[in-house]
Amino acid sequence: MTGIKGSRAPHIIVNFKTYIEATGKRAVQLAKIANQVSKDSGVTIAVAPQFTDLKSVTEAVEIPVFSQHVDSIKPGAYTGHILAEAVKAAGASGTILNHSERRIKISEIEEALSLARISDLATLVCTDTPGVSAAVASLNPDMIAIEPPDLIGTGVAVSKARPELITNAIKRIRSVNNLVDILCGAGVSTPEDVLKALELGTRGVLVSSSVVKGLNPGQLLENMTDEILRSK
Repeated sequence: MTGIKGSRAPHIIVNFKTYIEATGKRAVQLAKIANQVSKDSGVTIAVAPQFTDLKSVTEAVEIPVFSQHVDSIKPGAYTGHILAEAVKAAGASGTILNHSERRIKISEIEEALSLARISDLATLVCTDTPGVSAAVASLNPDMIAIEPPDLIGTGVAVSKARPELITNAIKRIRSVNNLVDILCGAGVSTPEDVLKALELGTRGVLVSSSVVKGLNPGQLLENMTDEILRSK
């Protein structure tokens, strides 16, 4: 895959959101923890810090760094928007699109994907239903993360609460796209959640608060990578 330093899609992507525990210097510290776990385990982990921390994080680690969003705009008079070229210039290798906390229209997803490709950014598009997943898959993103919004941040993993949503979405995605990598998001908090996601047919997980706000993020990531390695 292009844009991720020659590696395939990450097995784990840690979304820092705007948690204070992953802001400024803390973002760099957490990214370094993820970098070390990835290096020790051989499992690809990516991080998605806030825009203001992109450059400091990318300069501190070797793992893929994603932005949390890019806007469907070209360079010009767009005050307050996020330009794909700027994200790339800050050192990012990919971007998240259409997270439930930053929803955009399907037309905007299509344009943002095009602009991200031009800037050589890998793309992860979040989807909430099998139908939306299939529609997005037809646009050929690099990755899709399936996550119903009502389970995000609850600690209740979609892979356990609604496994049929994952399997149905995978079936719909594969009916139109055999190449996109599929991740599981929403409520993924434990190594067991990761294992269940893999058993359902996904490549890995999109996680956030369980790692970012956890007491020992390094240990949790190690335990998650252990399950990924066991599943191979």
